[in-house]
Amino acid sequence: MSTTHMELEAGAGGLKAPFYGLHELDISSPVMVAEFLSSMPKTQIQFLAKAPHAQLPPMSTHLMCSYNLFISGGLCVAMMLNSIQPVYGAQHPPLDPRLTKHFIKERSKVNAVPLKNKKASSFHEFARSTSDAWDIGDDEEEDFSSPSFQTLNSKVALATAAQVLENHSKLRVKPERSQSATSDVPANYKVIKSSSDAQLSRNSSDTCLRNPLHKQQSLPLRPIIPLVARISDQNASGAPPMTVREKTRLEKFRQLLSSHNTDLDELRKYSWPGVPREVRPVTWRLLSGYLPANTERRKLTLQRKREEYFGFIEQYYDSRNEEHHQDTYRQIHIDIPRTNPLIPLFQQPLVQEIFERILFIWAIRHPASGYVQGINDLVTPFFVVFLSEYVEEDVENFDVTNLSQDMLRSIEADSFWCMSKLLDGIQDNYTFAQPGIQKKVKALEELVSRIDEQVHKHFRKYEVEYLQFAFRWMNNLLMRELPLRCTIRLWDTYQSEPEGFSHFHLYVCAAFLIKWRKEILDEEDFQGLLMLLQNLPTIHWGNEEIGLLLAEAYRLKYMFADAPNHYRR
Repeated sequence: MSTTHMELEAGAGGLKAPFYGLHELDISSPVMVAEFLSSMPKTQIQFLAKAPHAQLPPMSTHLMCSYNLFISGGLCVAMMLNSIQPVYGAQHPPLDPRLTKHFIKERSKVNAVPLKNKKASSFHEFARSTSDAWDIGDDEEEDFSSPSFQTLNSKVALATAAQVLENHSKLRVKPERSQSATSDVPANYKVIKSSSDAQLSRNSSDTCLRNPLHKQQSLPLRPIIPLVARISDQNASGAPPMTVREKTRLEKFRQLLSSHNTDLDELRKYSWPGVPREVRPVTWRLLSGYLPANTERRKLTLQRKREEYFGFIEQYYDSRNEEHHQDTYRQIHIDIPRTNPLIPLFQQPLVQEIFERILFIWAIRHPASGYVQGINDLVTPFFVVFLSEYVEEDVENFDVTNLSQDMLRSIEADSFWCMSKLLDGIQDNYTFAQPGIQKKVKALEELVSRIDEQVHKHFRKYEVEYLQFAFRWMNNLLMRELPLRCTIRLWDTYQSEPEGFSHFHLYVCAAFLIKWRKEILDEEDFQGLLMLLQNLPTIHWGNEEIGLLLAEAYRLKYMFADAPNHYRR
């Protein structure tokens, strides 16, 4: 298949089209453009007309007939594809429907392409209507000598060529304005990935306009990151002033933690609605069972456990290259860069090395399960919480090379032991065939059928299996569904609840599912339901939303945990 590339440039005399390696052609009128298109019926033509400072909008629909033509701010492309498809970057549908209506009808009769207008309403329909990418046949030769590839209708070509010239003339009217608009974009411009970041950007630009003398001082030194990647509720280093209630709670925590023997039941009671950031590291160590309640024993316990962990490193870590451990280490090595990819903290090589050691040592010390994908996510909340003990600014942008070696060793060892304590209670989630997850998903299905029969029947109607979306909820403890800041707040309560990770999590998942009942019932096909359930809009969630979710989960637990037949039908 031959292809000719031509670049059109707007000039005083019209459009000049140099053909690379062929010849030059001056196109000074729509008629000549039309004649040029009409003269090449059997060649796939692709030509680009780049207008100065063209801005490409997201998408519009264009017409593809014998030749496929569309215009995007001066960008004109012609291809022989013979269908109607959406194209990213098209600004205007160039063909006048009044000119092409009769022509399209005739073409559609000759080359009718069956379109899948009906959405797949169930899993089986979805599977039948979905083709494997390997079956598309991109490499097959196309027969351009068939009657379907005929000379382009002259009226269509003329109308399209006229619009090409018109767009170029419009864009050349005010080139100074386009240039000034382009020059206003700074060289280090960063893409804002969320609406809240866009608002933040607008607010900061307004401030700079009002205070031009302080422009350099007001620019942030660290990059703006997406809202979903923010670990704290605020993106600035300084938190807002504490309320009287928050100060009182913090003081109560400090009294409990400094007492000779900390009352763990009282500590759980105060931790359930959330732990203040200042005392969260020591509170998590106590609630996980890593630290003793007796204050006199804590220092020695920490020293002994940290030395024990690094003894494991010396004893086992070199075996990662041995044949019987290579597969485990390779999978860990692959998964680590995928862990919270939007947060700069977890993309630092030193942090990734720490995670590799933690996960490898845990895997070889627990051969019944070994390493399973998803366990890598469970390290991150502990790592962030113990890092915050040494860092006052935003943790997500912190460079860990600024910490001393002793600090890093303490964070690594504490993260390992607390993660180990957590996994001890849910290890059947990660043994062969993951029976713990299978049971929990089945229990979730039973619970939802009793608390919201309409949602349950909606899933059954469109053949949505709970395992298709809830497996990840159980395997990753909702970490893929919630921002990390929300996970940390959620774990405050999990560590305060008896069997929080193994039992209470079920009711949190049920409350989380019912939270989206309206959106679920609005979807009326299998594909739409799966897309919704795998991409729930929690990007803006914070402590308030998690508090409401936990309150509903507690209500469900109170009603159903000890009443297996309650609301059973």
